[in-house]
Amino acid sequence: MPQPALFLDRDGVINADFGYVHRIDQVTFVPGIFDLARFAVRKLGWPIVVITNQAGIGRGYFAEAEFHALMAWMCERFAGQGAPISRVYHCPYHPKDGIGHYRLDHPWRKPKPGMILQAAIDLDVALTESALVGDTMSDIEAGAAAGVGLLIRLAEESAEPPSAGPAHKIVPSLDLAITVLQSWKSARTRR
Repeated sequence: MPQPALFLDRDGVINADFGYVHRIDQVTFVPGIFDLARFAVRKLGWPIVVITNQAGIGRGYFAEAEFHALMAWMCERFAGQGAPISRVYHCPYHPKDGIGHYRLDHPWRKPKPGMILQAAIDLDVALTESALVGDTMSDIEAGAAAGVGLLIRLAEESAEPPSAGPAHKIVPSLDLAITVLQSWKSARTRR
């Protein structure tokens, strides 16, 4: 039976986005990320799925092996915090700035929903019952295109959703993302 999942963007949600983060010494975890992950895993029983554009690979800034090594280390940190990551999906391609075979308009590159749709197949995810936390409109657009039920954007309190973009909640901290997720889940349970 399909189950909900929590989809997380990486740069800007899991770790501070300093631009093309690819080494352990560049990682600063975003405050509240482990609390959010534990809430999803322990309280809701949802798997955590990371979906991340990684055009730095395609641009030649770092190798795919470096990305995988960093993600293995991150997955260890999450497991140690009692919130294991179930799966990591990444898109190294860029349609204009990619080098060689990485220059490609790939269906996994957000704002396209390919990574989310693949995760739904691989993990049997009920997308309409799932949530996504991202920090850019491309994250939100990918989630909307995939049919994810709750879309949360981590942004300054003053940020306003664009009138033409998908409906989503804006929170200034991941602690408030937990509150939004909890309220949304409770409302759906009462239906």
